[in-house]
Amino acid sequence: MDGVTLAHGIGGAKDLPISTELVVAGAVAAITVSFTVLALAWRTPRYDDATSGRPAPGWLRRIVDAPAYRLVLRAFGIALLGYTLWAAALGKDSLINPVFGMFYVLLWVGLVFASLLLGRVWRAISPFRAVTYGLCRLSGADPATGLFRYPARWGHWPAAAGLFAFVWMELAFPGADELGSVRVWIAVYAAVMLVGGALFGYAFHENADPFEVYSTLVAHLSVWGRRGDLLVVRSPLANLHSTPVRPGLVAVVSVLFGSTAFDSFKDSTAWLTRVQSSEHPLLLDNLALLAFCLLVGTVFSLGTMATGVGKDVRRRDLPGLFAHSVVPIVVGYIVAHYLSFLFVSGQATLIQMSDPLSNGSNLLGTADWSVSYWLVLHPSLLASIKVLAVVTGHVLGVVAAHDRAIALLPKRHQLTGQLPLLFTMIAFTAGGLYLLFAA
Repeated sequence: MDGVTLAHGIGGAKDLPISTELVVAGAVAAITVSFTVLALAWRTPRYDDATSGRPAPGWLRRIVDAPAYRLVLRAFGIALLGYTLWAAALGKDSLINPVFGMFYVLLWVGLVFASLLLGRVWRAISPFRAVTYGLCRLSGADPATGLFRYPARWGHWPAAAGLFAFVWMELAFPGADELGSVRVWIAVYAAVMLVGGALFGYAFHENADPFEVYSTLVAHLSVWGRRGDLLVVRSPLANLHSTPVRPGLVAVVSVLFGSTAFDSFKDSTAWLTRVQSSEHPLLLDNLALLAFCLLVGTVFSLGTMATGVGKDVRRRDLPGLFAHSVVPIVVGYIVAHYLSFLFVSGQATLIQMSDPLSNGSNLLGTADWSVSYWLVLHPSLLASIKVLAVVTGHVLGVVAAHDRAIALLPKRHQLTGQLPLLFTMIAFTAGGLYLLFAA
């Protein structure tokens, strides 16, 4: 295998048995019909964090809550970090080095699928939480809070900055496929996590670690949740409702959604032609990436702030209160855009991980595997999965936004007040699908 391909989108508009325009029109119709049905049949809030969900089976709770189980997961995370650092420090500066696949494929894309299935994966295996625990014990501080209290006004803003730094590295930095660049990124990230954890304890990781925030947001769409300390099983929408509203949450979802949209846009013929004819292609890519993230945040903020509010809610707080409804949209686009990338490059990464130093080793027993291209060889199936993922994400987003809206809006404005939200969702649906399949 030559190495991990950095081309994310495999399959596009040409793979669909119908035109892109019909896909967009059908998706917009689905969103509109969903809103209409909800407006007529869903008149009261249905989700309550304090009562939703049923306790997980006793045997499962005993395993998950056992200190030994947590210790095993943290040990796995430390071993994975050590393996990554070993391959990054001593491996060859070549795309067959597994660090590229572990960084761009397993961490960025695989984390989404793992969190959907298993819940807060990065929180469970984070090696930096383990180091924070050790440092706080040595200093006599409480690992939950560290030496200082984490400033509430910071919220998720550091995580948003970290996520933007990752997508910038992946999508707009010309040295993304150079091992030295990845080494520097990982070193800076690790240093920030270690210092932040020592100062603010677990609160820093919960709020500021870009991958923990990313994983936790996606995990709110899984069936696994917590009611206090109790592990419960509940519907993904009820779980999504429990997403904490913190400063910077809108910025986080805007970076995730905007960067995925830009990743589709930058492969379009029009953009490639524009960049190749420019004297400053790097500047164009950087500005476009930033513009996509800002555009998503601006459109969403204006759409939510245009919604009518009750006397107990400030208009400027509405984007944060509705930000959780963007999470299923983000997940839908990530699944649609990166599924084939994960399927092909994920296999290649597992093969390369057996030989981290490129010296013929077979440490994990996977070096003799071959990559299956089954999914890529069925483009119509792949394109159908993409459409289904995007439409499902938008429908779930509409449901989540509707439930929150009827809890906030005065009864006389519960229908008309949601129209700006509907128009926002339609704009995201049409624009996202067009970029996804027209590129």
